[in-house]
Amino acid sequence: MSDDLKPIANPTVVLREEFDDWAILFDPDTGNAFGLNPTSVFIWKLLDGRHTIRDIINEVQKNFEEVPDDVEVHVNEFINDLIERGYAGYEWKQEG
Repeated sequence: MSDDLKPIANPTVVLREEFDDWAILFDPDTGNAFGLNPTSVFIWKLLDGRHTIRDIINEVQKNFEEVPDDVEVHVNEFINDLIERGYAGYEWKQEG
């Protein structure tokens, strides 16, 4: 996956944050829900169409302790999972 892609959260999906920094994504169109740990919540909030995957990886490395060496793999897998579930997608830059 290209690090210069800019993932964006599906605007219809609702993030419900819990008291313990965990959260649930809820898709009202399908009724499906998906649990997020604190790191996943952090990444979700960066899915704004402005941050590239590389930007997101850098932010995770900067804001968390004990980040695994293969953080790129984990971030890409998480974003791919969100896309497969319909919770996120990509903003496409139109060439002009």
